[in-house]
Parts: sequence; structure tokens; C-alpha cells
Amino acid sequence: MDVPWWVWVATLGGLALLLLLDLVIVDRKPHEVTTAEAAKWVVFYVACAILFGVGVWLFGDSHFAIEYFTGYITEYSLSVDNLFIFMVIMSSFAVPSIHQHRVLLIGILLALVMRGIFIAVGAALIAKFVWIFFIFGAFLLWTAISMVRKKDEDEEYHENAVVRWVRKVFPVTEDYHGSKSSVKIDGKRYLTPMFVVIVAIGSADLLFAVDSIPAIFGITQDPFLVFTANAFALMGLRQLYFLLGGLVDKLVYLSVGLAVILGFIGIKLILHAFHEYHLVPEWLEINNWLSLSVIVLVLAITTWASLVKSKKDAEAQEQEPAENA
Repeated sequence: MDVPWWVWVATLGGLALLLLLDLVIVDRKPHEVTTAEAAKWVVFYVACAILFGVGVWLFGDSHFAIEYFTGYITEYSLSVDNLFIFMVIMSSFAVPSIHQHRVLLIGILLALVMRGIFIAVGAALIAKFVWIFFIFGAFLLWTAISMVRKKDEDEEYHENAVVRWVRKVFPVTEDYHGSKSSVKIDGKRYLTPMFVVIVAIGSADLLFAVDSIPAIFGITQDPFLVFTANAFALMGLRQLYFLLGGLVDKLVYLSVGLAVILGFIGIKLILHAFHEYHLVPEWLEINNWLSLSVIVLVLAITTWASLVKSKKDAEAQEQEPAENA
């Protein structure tokens, strides 16, 4: 898709305006985000993402619009699986509930900038080397298998190299000082846990991008669509964190569903590479409508199955005390 420079500027400006709006309205006064408030913002961001897709359809082409929507749904679903890690990080750092929104806002803003760099590099590699599709496809298949193998393991947060480096190089206070990232004590500048947890959230999301960026390049190779799908998915992620809360634990089969999706996209990437080298017939191709249908169907089935299992487990736990009595 040929995107003029002014469309890029307008899009980036619109995304920045949305972030500023969120920062001014929600973060103007630190508070605990309620479920009702989070639900309104989730609907708002999803509506913005849909309107953008409609714009692509009207001013671009239906083919690119389907690619955008498929990429957006994939990125958003992968982000839901990552919410559990965010919850573990928040708990590990004992972040006060009134400051959690700011942590997510700044951390994800940093991740968006870093993902933009990832996307630019990935687009340049794909444009120059067709065999990159083989590597992306194989990596997604390996990731899918790894997700299935680890689905029953307990996930615990372990500080990554970036967080450990921050703690090693800079002095960090034991306690939070409101929403401040640094404070001056006895004439010496200290970082606060607020700064460290923002680094933890941002670096964790950057690691998630290692899976999601190759996945969306398996859906569309257009840098504009890849970036905007990522941006809208990330911006809606913060409010989804407060909306879902403990419900994330109930999506017990989500990782399996995402593994199926990543495996499917991995196969699509490999087939695309074979097509580029003219090694497979033309009919052996996974089109955009099929991709969108498979992804939506897998997410619907895994969500339904997860909720059914969670309900049965809850009923079983309620019956145990009665039987023991």
C-alpha cells in the first residue's frame, strides 16, 4: 500500500492525541481505575481501531482493510495473554493501585517506540531477503510448540537483564514517593521503584514483540498496517488490564489457542516464502479471509472452552466443603 508521508504524519499525530487525551483525562488525578471506567475506555479504543480500519477500507482497499483487522485482532489477543505477566510484575513491585495506570501508560509508550524500530528493521529485511520468511515462520512454529509445553507451568516474574542493570548502576529507594520516578535525598539523586517497574513493563512488552512482530508480518508486510495494528492494540491494552483483572486467570485455554494461531501464521509465512521461490502451486495459498476466519474461530472456541472449564472448576470447589461437612 502506497502511503504518502502526510498520512504517516496525520496518523502519528492522531495516535499522540489519543495518548494525550488519556493522560489528561485519566491520569490528571491519580486514582484506582474502576471496572466501569475501564470498560468505557476499552470500548472507546476498540471503536477508534474499527474506525481506522473502516478508513483503510474506504480510502485504501478492502484487501488492506482485512489485513489490518486480522493483524489488530491477532495483536490484541496476544496482548491479552501478556496481561498476566503485567499483573505479576505489578504484584511483585507492590505498585499502589492509584499509580498502576501511569506505569502501564509510560511503559507501553516506551514499548510502542521500540516496536516501531523493530517494525522498520523487519520491513527492511523482508523487502531485501525473501528467506527471512522461513526464519520468521520457523520461529513462530517453535514458539507455538513452546507455549503448549509450558501451558501448565506457573509463571513467576524474574527481573530481566535490563531491570538488573538499572538496579546495579543507579541507587533505588526502598519505598515509593508518589508517582515520582526519582527523588533527591540528602543531596543525592535516587531512582524510585516507580521508575524500575516502568522499565520492567516496557522491557517485558519488548520481549513480547519478538513473538508478535513476526506474527503480524505473516498477515501483512505493509509497515503502515503493521505499525497501526500494533499501536491500537497496545493503546487499548492498559484499560483492558483493569477491565479483565482476575478474569485473565479464567482463560485457561488461551495459551493453547494462541499457540494454534502462531502455528497457523508460521505455516502461512513458510508457504509465502515457497511461493516467492515458485516452489508450490498458486492454489496452495492462505488468503486474508481464511486467515481472519481461522483466527476469530480459534479465539472464540478457546474463550468459550476456558469459561466453561472455569465455571465447572468453581462449582467443584463449592461442592467440596459441602461433601466434607
